[in-house]
This record gives sequence, C-alpha cells and structure tokens, in this order.
Amino acid sequence: MRGAVGFGVFAQGDQAPRVGFRIGHGVLDLAAHGLGGVFDEPALNGFLALGRASWEDTLVRVAELVDGGAELVPLAAAMTDLPFTVADYVDFYSSLEHATNLGRLFRPDAEPLLPNWRHLPVGYHGRAGTVVVSGTPIVRPCGQRKAPADDAPTFGASRRLDIELELAFVVGVGSRLGEPVPASAFRDHVFGVTLVNDWSARDIQAWEYVPLGPFLGKSFATSIGAWITPLALLEDRFVPAPVQEPDPHEYLVAAGDWGLDIELEVELSGAVVSRTNSRGLYWTMPQQLAHATVNGASIATGDLFASGTISGADPGSEGSLIELTWNGERAVELADGGSRTFLEDGDEVVLRGRAGDIELAEVRGTILPARC
Repeated sequence: MRGAVGFGVFAQGDQAPRVGFRIGHGVLDLAAHGLGGVFDEPALNGFLALGRASWEDTLVRVAELVDGGAELVPLAAAMTDLPFTVADYVDFYSSLEHATNLGRLFRPDAEPLLPNWRHLPVGYHGRAGTVVVSGTPIVRPCGQRKAPADDAPTFGASRRLDIELELAFVVGVGSRLGEPVPASAFRDHVFGVTLVNDWSARDIQAWEYVPLGPFLGKSFATSIGAWITPLALLEDRFVPAPVQEPDPHEYLVAAGDWGLDIELEVELSGAVVSRTNSRGLYWTMPQQLAHATVNGASIATGDLFASGTISGADPGSEGSLIELTWNGERAVELADGGSRTFLEDGDEVVLRGRAGDIELAEVRGTILPARC
C-alpha cells in the first residue's frame, strides 16, 4: 500500500483511544469501519495476540477499505499514544560497524571486537516501563559520573547525553517457558517493526557498566514510533544479510534473506547528521530472537527487541553522536550554524525510516533540563 505506515492507537477530542491504521497523513478508524473487537481497545496487544493469519487478513481488509475510498481521520486531528503495552524490552548490539567503532574508541591498543561478538548477538535487558511514544519530552538524566582524570565520581546531570538510531521488532504471539523459539519460527511470532531511539547517558554508562553492563545510563527513556509497520508490508525489502564469519551455531542459522533494506536518517535540531541503512546489520532479527530464547526464556505479546545502534562504514552513516563526533573530538554542524558533540537542553532529535513506498513512523524527542 503506497503511503502505508502501520497500526497504532489514536483518539479524537474526548473520545476513547482505539486502534487505527495510518496511510500517509490520514488514519483509518478500524472500529468505525466495522472491524470492532480488538480494535476498540486502547492498545494493539489484543490484535497482536491473534497471530499471523489475523494480521494478514486485516491488512487485506484495510487495503480494500482504502482502495474503496473509506474516509480517513486527518492525522493532525489524531492524538497518538504508546501503540502497545510493552511487556519486556531487550536491546542488542548487532551492528559490526558500531561495535568496531566503540571498540576502537575505548580499546585503541586492542582488538576492537571482544571475543564473543562474532559468535552471538550480544544484548542487555532494558526497562519496559520507560519506553515512551514519539513526541514524549526526554528529561536529562542524573547519576554518578567519573571522567578519566577525576579522582572520585561526582553526582549530577549527564554531560554526555547521546542518541542511538535503532530498529526493533515487536512480538505478537508469545511462547512457553522452557521452549526455545527457533529462527525458522520468527514470522509466526513477530508482528512488525518500529524505529527506536535508545537515549544514552554516556558518562553515567561509562562509570557504571563494568561488570554487569548498562543500567541507569540507559533506563531513563527509550522512544519508539507511534505506528508499528507489519512485516507483511515489508516483504520486498528483505535482502541478503552480511556474510558471517565464523559460521554461526546451528540454532542461529536462519534460512532465507533476513537483511532489511530500510533507509534511515537522524536529524538533530533541523540538520540531518546521519544517513544509513538497516540492511548492514550483522546479526539479523531471527537470530536475535533465537538467541534470546535458546536458554528457554519465554516471549510475550508486546515484547520489544531492538537492534542496537545502526551504523554504516562511511563517514556520516554512524547512528550515535559518540561515533559521529569520535567521543566529542569533532563536532557536527547544525542548520543554524551551531555545532554539537553531545545533546544540549532544547535539542530535538528526529529519526526517520523509509522502505520504498512504506514510511516508518518517525521517532521524535526534545531534551528537557535535568531535575537533580
């Protein structure tokens, strides 16, 4: 469907929130057009739980209504909300270029990739309760920081607030505890994708992350799009993924093409500072799901699995400021003539994605002062 974006939750005036499908600058009110049931609810979870056949049947019906000239609610009149109740949140580290860049920054005299990186999709368990919808302001976080030259840590507002351009998949159908989800079953469990900004306080993160990984430097906020794009709309955007060396373990083998060709960009206070593509991700979505469940961990309707920062090999294709500015050594230029190394209060960040005729919902956020 030309102009299709995806499913989300919207409301008009004092009406109750309900499920709609966004086409361009309009929203198809599914309940108002006779679909009812799970589409009268204020979250997508009921629809997500119905499974692949229902998802695809609904898309057929949506296309029929749109082609038949069904009236759309103007997007400007639709107030959006978090599209689904987030059950759980996992963030991976799937970009070879991003992992290599950070390794060179922080371990300049050693191999940039740690020994495990090419053998498994590294990840961390995030905080579902702080996942917010696009447009939600982001309060600068506070915490402990310790610069290399400092004798002791100090407490205060993060001075090195960053972005992370990511793509996430959303689980529709859950699984049973103790039963791994094979890569071959990915389509039966996963509904669609959304852009993600995994906001990161680099100074807080650098002091806290050894030995257990990210905590307060990540858990204050993660932004997602207001509309979830179904996988079924992206069928022609799947391409071969990068060659993996060494060959992955058998449970990580995913037959078919699982690179996802989506053009991505980052805008910072009016200036596009990065352009890249998700097709270059080393670890694919089916591999991420298979690894997350191989120990028997279950998944649930509304689980969110993010890719980690998506960076390319060329200058200007990095998906975070820490890479774009090489840890603050070189600033990026803004539209007003100013420059940035890390985010300042009042800055607005917008992530965008396009897959041919399909537009992914943007992810927008403005930085508010800390409340320490």
